[in-house]
Amino acid sequence: MCHVIVTCRSMLWTLLSIVAASSELIAFMSTDWLVGFPRTPDAVFGPHAVASSGEDYRPTLGIYGRCLILPHVHRRVLCGPYAVHFGEIASGFWQATSIFLAAGILLLCAVAFISIFSMCFQSIMKKSIFNVCGLLQAIGGLFLILGLMLYPAGWGSDKVQLYCGPDASPYNLGQCSTGWAFYTALGGTVLTFICAVFSAQAEIATSSDKVQEEIEEGKSLICLL
Repeated sequence: MCHVIVTCRSMLWTLLSIVAASSELIAFMSTDWLVGFPRTPDAVFGPHAVASSGEDYRPTLGIYGRCLILPHVHRRVLCGPYAVHFGEIASGFWQATSIFLAAGILLLCAVAFISIFSMCFQSIMKKSIFNVCGLLQAIGGLFLILGLMLYPAGWGSDKVQLYCGPDASPYNLGQCSTGWAFYTALGGTVLTFICAVFSAQAEIATSSDKVQEEIEEGKSLICLL
């Protein structure tokens, strides 16, 4: 018989797990990891040309994508991948970053999907679903940390110097600034470890004496604060 067990701690863990996975996925896909120095649209394609009239803007650069203004297409903002193939990513460090972030995000998305069903299934192969998911979140968090640590080492690539100036070097942004995607990924990583620790509380809540008493009374839907 399937017992649907809902507690405040298990529901909060489920919600935080979904938020952590979503924030990492959104950050990874975003082009707002780096914000370039102000320039006119013509400066993107003609670095030695005289600045044309018009408002300055700041292009953005992600791990595999970018946003800039095309002066010959009515100055429309164009966002998309600059790397068609994996080998075209700006540097080897960013290639490693993308691998570690993708691995971590894959684990987090799997946990987020499993957590939705944790109300009905509390075990996987006789192991607590919360303990298994907490372990996966901890492993995913380690992958994310490795990715974020390697990311600044790629700031010295030629691609980054086009956006941040010739002074850009590993762990030195030059004229760029970090965008919201980097901070979102950082926050999602912290939240991932919070979820990993909090999974133990979700396990305690769903296996408490009150829950067992409700099960013994024959209830199939158990809701506890």
